[in-house]
Amino acid sequence: MKEKKLRSADWFGRKGKDGFIYRAWMKNQGIPDYEFDNKPVIGICNTWSELTPCNAHFRELAERVKRGILQAGGFPVEFPVMSLGETLIKPTAMLYRNLASMEVEESIRANPLDGVVLLCGCDKTTPSLVMGACSVNIPTIVVSGGPMLTGRYRGLSIGTSDVWRYHDDLRGNRIKEEELITIEGAMCRSQGHCAVMGTASSMACMIESLGLSLPGNAAIPAADSRRKVLAQLSGVRIVEMVREDMRLSDVLTRKAFENAIKVNAAIGGSTNFVIHLLAIAGRIGVPLSLDDFDPLCANIPLVANLQPSGKYFMEDLFYAGGLPVIQKALDGILHPDCITVNGRTVKENYSDAQCYNNEVISSVDKPFNNVPGLAVLRGNLCEQGAVIKPSAASAHLMQHTGRAIVFEDIEDYKARIDDPSLEVDETNILVLKNVGPRGYPGMPEVGNMGLPKKMLQKGILDMVRISDGRMSGTGFGTVVLHVSPEAAIGGNFAVIQTGDVITLDVPNRSLTVALTDSELKKRKENFKPPAPVTSRGYVSLYLKHVQQAHLGADMDFLVGGSGDEVTRDSH
Repeated sequence: MKEKKLRSADWFGRKGKDGFIYRAWMKNQGIPDYEFDNKPVIGICNTWSELTPCNAHFRELAERVKRGILQAGGFPVEFPVMSLGETLIKPTAMLYRNLASMEVEESIRANPLDGVVLLCGCDKTTPSLVMGACSVNIPTIVVSGGPMLTGRYRGLSIGTSDVWRYHDDLRGNRIKEEELITIEGAMCRSQGHCAVMGTASSMACMIESLGLSLPGNAAIPAADSRRKVLAQLSGVRIVEMVREDMRLSDVLTRKAFENAIKVNAAIGGSTNFVIHLLAIAGRIGVPLSLDDFDPLCANIPLVANLQPSGKYFMEDLFYAGGLPVIQKALDGILHPDCITVNGRTVKENYSDAQCYNNEVISSVDKPFNNVPGLAVLRGNLCEQGAVIKPSAASAHLMQHTGRAIVFEDIEDYKARIDDPSLEVDETNILVLKNVGPRGYPGMPEVGNMGLPKKMLQKGILDMVRISDGRMSGTGFGTVVLHVSPEAAIGGNFAVIQTGDVITLDVPNRSLTVALTDSELKKRKENFKPPAPVTSRGYVSLYLKHVQQAHLGADMDFLVGGSGDEVTRDSH
């Protein structure tokens, strides 16, 4: 073990007035003297909120973490940070991811913490907490909240991916609104985040594959008592990490990021994974770009048969053996020697894993689907790239040329998509502009736009859709996302018009529009950026400093870190 003075000693280990003030006001909570005697102070960063249903059970989870910290001889202190509930926040939780990361960074750095446990679960709470912690770089372990139990309706297993199907059924007059209300109660029947391989589950898998959590963290259902056990064990382990001085930078190496990318491909993880992983890499200082993703994903088949790319649910993944089984299936593909927060290597963590259901987790030799879970596209429609999830798309649309129907913004889309006079057929390509980081603002999950009602009534279930926005990890379809640069800042995508001929060629990783460079240049001469939605507060700061999707949509001044040193005292 490395011998190192505790960071918290700069607060609680002082003599005289300063030490008196730091300790005395803490003692009003009933804390005895010996608690301040060279014990590692562990912060529990809690995103509990009744406005974040995914994380609404975190009070109980935090108590289990405290048990572990106390058991290991640490001093637990729980603190709240901004909680981002994907289902409720308007206009989108993604707008506030960077704000929450700022709060996490400053809360950790400014307080007497030797280590921190991050309690996160909903889509944006995970990346925002990790981003903020990376910028301080003290010993850190992550405890995810876990997926909810699989929904059950009329004998069927259902989850969040079915929301899109039921919505289309409603618009196609195949079900009534009253039945949809009944389905609501059948789908979300326990605590936890989405039960499918949506963004929240993808983030939990990202955390485990990066090595930031104890093995098994990703898949244990929120309602399962073993989630509480993992929380307590994580509390024990963070105290040991402080004594070993194991920091985020020791775990988050370039090889760890490559492992996470490979695992995400094998599970058919959310396309949002790309943006969040790029932002985390930028905070910890590991060189990573959009160009790195496709080569790492290209030859990795889908081995997890989970919605939206497959059939099953996160609960089934847990019963089948969890993420360690998937990592074991990738043995020889992953970097085996990456260290993880439990002090063991990746391979040591998965070497004894056993698969208990081959229908849920297959092998690389006999995969569930040979189609990769992620592809990065290039071309004159997306000069800085775009992404698509082939495993959740339609095979017959992987190479497709069609006439564009362009919606200038989300209001234009909502006003016209079901207009009977809209000239559209299944060969058209739907294009939605101005839903990127600056354009919306915040880059919402509207990329998997619903099809025109007349197409649904015709029995068409998928069309090529392109936007500079995002898609829920629970979504599916032939949907091109994260077009960069976005329309709001004037790239080629900004000047695409209805009638332009677009070609999507996923096997060759291209996305092009049949326009000459001179025509595109001529159109851009007349481009006028949209007016800012506000001139005040955080959103104004965001609009001025947010980076494009291919860079992770972080704010330019947040890239990198502040470190853990505070050079001035408060007294």
